[in-house]
Amino acid sequence: MASYRAPLDDIRFVVNDMLNFTDHYATLKEVEQVDRETFDLLLEQGGKFCEEVLHPLYRSGDEAGCEFDGGEVRLPAGYREARARFVEAGWPALTARKKWGGQHLPRSLAIAINEMMCATNPPWVMLTGLPNGVMMAMEAGGKASGDDALEHRYFPGFVDGRFSATMCLTEPHCGTDLGLLRTRAEPQEDGSYRLSGTKIFISYGEHDCAENIIHLVLARLPGAPSGTSGISMFVVPKFLVDEEGRGGARNAVSCGAIEHKMGYAASPTCVMNFEGAVGHIVGRPNEGLRYMFVMMNDARIGSGMAGLGLANASFQGALAYAKERLQSRALSGAQNPDGPADPILVHPGVRQLLLTQKALTEGCRALVLDTARWCDVADYGATQEARAFAQQRLGLLTPIVKGFVTEVSNEVVSHGVQVLGGHGYIRESGMEQLMRDCRVTTIYEGTTQVQAMDLIGRKVMLDKGAALTSLVADILAFCDAHVAHPRVGAHAASLRNKAQEWHQLAAETGVAALNAPDEAGAASVDFLMYSGYVVVGFYWLKLMLAAEEKLAAGGDPGFCHGKFKAADFYFRRLLPRTLSLAVTLRAGAGSLMEMNEEEF
Repeated sequence: MASYRAPLDDIRFVVNDMLNFTDHYATLKEVEQVDRETFDLLLEQGGKFCEEVLHPLYRSGDEAGCEFDGGEVRLPAGYREARARFVEAGWPALTARKKWGGQHLPRSLAIAINEMMCATNPPWVMLTGLPNGVMMAMEAGGKASGDDALEHRYFPGFVDGRFSATMCLTEPHCGTDLGLLRTRAEPQEDGSYRLSGTKIFISYGEHDCAENIIHLVLARLPGAPSGTSGISMFVVPKFLVDEEGRGGARNAVSCGAIEHKMGYAASPTCVMNFEGAVGHIVGRPNEGLRYMFVMMNDARIGSGMAGLGLANASFQGALAYAKERLQSRALSGAQNPDGPADPILVHPGVRQLLLTQKALTEGCRALVLDTARWCDVADYGATQEARAFAQQRLGLLTPIVKGFVTEVSNEVVSHGVQVLGGHGYIRESGMEQLMRDCRVTTIYEGTTQVQAMDLIGRKVMLDKGAALTSLVADILAFCDAHVAHPRVGAHAASLRNKAQEWHQLAAETGVAALNAPDEAGAASVDFLMYSGYVVVGFYWLKLMLAAEEKLAAGGDPGFCHGKFKAADFYFRRLLPRTLSLAVTLRAGAGSLMEMNEEEF
């Protein structure tokens, strides 16, 4: 199994040198302030936990998998102990409000640490990450209804680690189309509800690592409208919980089976049966999907981070191997004359794979961490205007983080297998596990195709391009300010052209879709990928400038020049992918939609 070292210097470079999180935190209201020393300390502690506790369990958990026996699920050896250490260290309390026992630190801090957890044991992260999203969704419902009684009942248990959580959305017949769901919720005289139905693909729906499992369930009330406008959200515990948060009798919810998956073998994906289970409505009737989207959007960013973490782990393993593996001689002459062959790092084909890994991973890290910064502003910005703008920017970036980052992460982990060749294909190297686990990141929380339609349909067309126009304006202004810069100028000019074309492609697609709605769907995935390459290019310009300032201040020359050269590679070798994307974007829906079913 490949070794892993927490990329502390790279994360610090983004949050300190490029994004300046310390000044960012000073602009927030309500949330606790975090200085650089505290951030560094928590980052180091998180990295140590990942290296020493999570990473050793990654392969063993994959090989052992989960055991299902009569409705009970046992996680692999070591998982229970790892969660206990996680709770003991206070990690579940990191971002929770103080009134529930939390530390109320900014969400961006947790997201930064989450990269390392995803890199070392992504199946385990599903167990510990879900309660945060559940609390966000329940809090949104509580604000809408003006009732926080359920928060008082459940949140302390999430924060002190007694409770874990799930999100129960889809059913066997509906997939992503939640408007088709059939789970029913019958009102009772005491104000509770009885839920009946079956949910599938429920991560950690049953396990042996917490006192109680709290399910957030989408269901229909009697007489509710059809489609998504008739969905309500309910909280349904495995064991009934009284108003003081104390556990009671077993509820009528059970695990009927666990799925046998391509990856994430240590994370039980459960079929959950609700047979008149007692639950309580969250928020107002028929508004459940709106509250659940709060959790889903957070999970979409988490899926992007999972892809990023796995990509970084693959790059680390591939780079270490390329430096040590001796094979053939360099085309320019022997580089290791005293040995039987040269390290494969000298070969252009291998370097292309490694530089693609490095440029995509580091550019995507900047994108994800800046998206995390917008999460903070949306939650705790100093003014209503700041929060509204952050929400708009966050809405545009989220499908790019979820869709683009996970897609290129799959490319990166595939390159990791390729660098190791035959050794990458066999289990002992650990690279094939990274590839299997990364594959689901493009599926979780809505496939890439769903994210693409969300981006072009809801985030661009529905607001008449306002969010996109705003981001493009920022990119153009930045490029104009640096077009004469000796190191950055040529890349700034190139990106300026791409940003203008991005805006034009959105307009062309919108006009085409007015006459033929399939045009939006036909262009959507290419538009998503084009968007990702432009946005990551924007962050690479910022990373170059930050590296230049760091170098001038006495920073490590190797580190800084590595950023310059990775950026050069990105702009010369990866950003040009937009050329073919622009062509396919403009190709129209005809070649996709004209073929009859019989002609396939």
